[in-house]
Amino acid sequence: MPTTDIISNYHLSEEEEKKEILREYRGLLKLVKEKMKPGDKDLIRTAFEMAADAHKTMRRKSGEPYILHPIAVARICVEEIGLGIRSCICALLHDTVEDTDITLEDIQREFGSEITKIVDGLTKIANVIDANTSQQAENFKKILLTLTDDPRVILIKLADRLHNMRTLDSVKREKQLKISSETVYVYAPLAHRMGLYNIKTEMEDLSMKYMESETYKTIAQKLQDTKRERTRYINDFIKPLKEKLQNTGLNFEIYGRPKSIHSIWSKIKKKGIAFEEVYDLFAIRIIVDSEADKEKEDCWKVYSIITDAYNPSPERLRDWLSNPKSNGYEALHTTVMGPQGQWVEVQIRTKRMNDIAEKGLAAHWKYKEGKDDESNFDKWFNQIREALSNQESNSLDFLQDFKTSFLAEEIYVYTPKGDIKMLPVGATALDFAFGVHTAVGTKCIGAKVNHKLVPISYKLRSGDQIEIITSAKQKPNNEWLNFVVTTKARAKIKDSLKEEKRQVADLGKGILERKFNAMNAVMSQSNIEELANFYKLNSSLDLLYDIAIKKIDLKELKEFTVHGDKLIPPKPLKIVEEKLDFTEKPLSKKETELIIFGESSDKIMYTLANCCKPIPGDDVFGFITTGEGLKIHRTNCPNATRLLANHAHRVVKTKWAKNKEISFLTGLKILGLDDVGVIHKITNLISGEMKVNIAAMTIEAKDGIFKGNLKVFVQDKDQLEKLVANLLDLPGIERVDRYDTEEA
Repeated sequence: MPTTDIISNYHLSEEEEKKEILREYRGLLKLVKEKMKPGDKDLIRTAFEMAADAHKTMRRKSGEPYILHPIAVARICVEEIGLGIRSCICALLHDTVEDTDITLEDIQREFGSEITKIVDGLTKIANVIDANTSQQAENFKKILLTLTDDPRVILIKLADRLHNMRTLDSVKREKQLKISSETVYVYAPLAHRMGLYNIKTEMEDLSMKYMESETYKTIAQKLQDTKRERTRYINDFIKPLKEKLQNTGLNFEIYGRPKSIHSIWSKIKKKGIAFEEVYDLFAIRIIVDSEADKEKEDCWKVYSIITDAYNPSPERLRDWLSNPKSNGYEALHTTVMGPQGQWVEVQIRTKRMNDIAEKGLAAHWKYKEGKDDESNFDKWFNQIREALSNQESNSLDFLQDFKTSFLAEEIYVYTPKGDIKMLPVGATALDFAFGVHTAVGTKCIGAKVNHKLVPISYKLRSGDQIEIITSAKQKPNNEWLNFVVTTKARAKIKDSLKEEKRQVADLGKGILERKFNAMNAVMSQSNIEELANFYKLNSSLDLLYDIAIKKIDLKELKEFTVHGDKLIPPKPLKIVEEKLDFTEKPLSKKETELIIFGESSDKIMYTLANCCKPIPGDDVFGFITTGEGLKIHRTNCPNATRLLANHAHRVVKTKWAKNKEISFLTGLKILGLDDVGVIHKITNLISGEMKVNIAAMTIEAKDGIFKGNLKVFVQDKDQLEKLVANLLDLPGIERVDRYDTEEA
């Protein structure tokens, strides 16, 4: 993403600008002071002067001097990620090779090969990300290839992305959507996996601020409104714990911190509850200053004190002391019943554990110095290297596999001998089998989990002990791809299927060769590809395979002609390029007017996406599909993040124009107390008072509770919101939620 696109309101005189740059630079020096060795200050000064000089004519669109961005990225690297002097220098130089006349040779001459290699990695990332026409998935794969050389490349890139997100306010709307979706889809999970929880949380919150601004503002306001009562509650909760902890002689800190807006919203959506019903709006954190050999003992001592004071929920204990996460995270989490019948999450860590939780990978390295043991993080990192070495995988498949395999939460399971294996949530017995060895995976016919027989598709849970059952006669089939989530299993299954396909295709090759000989045609790769094109197949392998299984009848070859060495199809193949129809079309009663921004602001052909059923007033974007022209999606559509992150170049800026003549079908779910006349009250309000047409209505009542599904025709979002508010005012109605009519 070109950092030059970031905008904010900025007006300073040249003299004031110089003072601000110097102030920011001195602030950076203050942050790295403790880490400096002799000569480091001169190196940082050289990097700063080199970057300042190279960027001196450059400004961000705000008018702000460009050099302030590299300084800000360097500060994030040092202060929030915990990186050192080398990374600070690389951050100052991260845009120089890409954007200015400075070359890698210049950097090599001044700073040596270590810094040059990292700057080179950052330049490669910048170059792939800035290519608007290339898919983000391909870009991301290239980014990860640099990660295998030096993880600092990714950490500096995360700092760069975080600063761009923090200064995204005045960027054009479509750019905000693209950058935000890309951030929440890939960069936030990557920050999480690197152990940078604060950065991950801030990235998610900032992405939500731009993608779902209304919801973001509503939750932020409600958090602000409840701040005083939350603070009072936290103090009441902490008071009895503080006294007991002081009596143990432990050196500790205890405080409450609010949950992020994004995590609160995720919980509201996942559990289908209102803001007021989210019990864990904050978490209590206890940080103990422990000696290295007493860490576990002290954490369990604190746990004992908490559960003596408050009753714990047994299902909510998370023990990452015994089995740290692969990104190094260690802690004890428990949820207890606090005063006034509220559940409260308590996190227990030592200072070292907290350092790793706050600074992630950088702290992990700091504490690992001098130790030879391979940590869970190292194992995870080596798995990424292995996955990246599989060059055949399609980029979009790779990105999806990477997200489910490497960025997901983890479970830990046991081998028959009691060794621990970490797997992503959702992993199956088959994933485990491939994790043991490829040969075990390909021959797997079932498993015993906790000594009970289960199928290969069985989803594993933390703590399961697994024994794999194999058979020499077993071989993978296509259905297996539905049973696995790990990249390794998926890649090995595909390899095995491809090998089997090749063996069958060899038979097809013999059949085709005989046909070609009979026609006096040459069996060349170009002729095989010509034939594959004719049958609309993706590859020559698919063609030969389909011939072998008799899916393709080669009788049609009689219609081909041979000219020299070239096979010519019966009639030239037409490649039809799909074009959007930019002609004006009359509006029917089922459509409304949209203003499409771009090359033409005329009315163009479009359809409303079934996955989210937008209505006028919704925040929307247009997406050019490969087969159905322009589709309009809501920005909070379940598919929006994926579309915007992977195919930003196909997004068209769109907004609604008012048209009161037209109605749109949308759905409402109603929950309430089953009372006499409740249906009459609802229909009277909708049809009678508000004059809204009801397309369909179903009501189910059970044990005093009723659930209603309504499909109504509304003119726009304002009318829908008014309808929802009026329904909620009816006695006995507890919840009213919009849903997409395709769900019903």
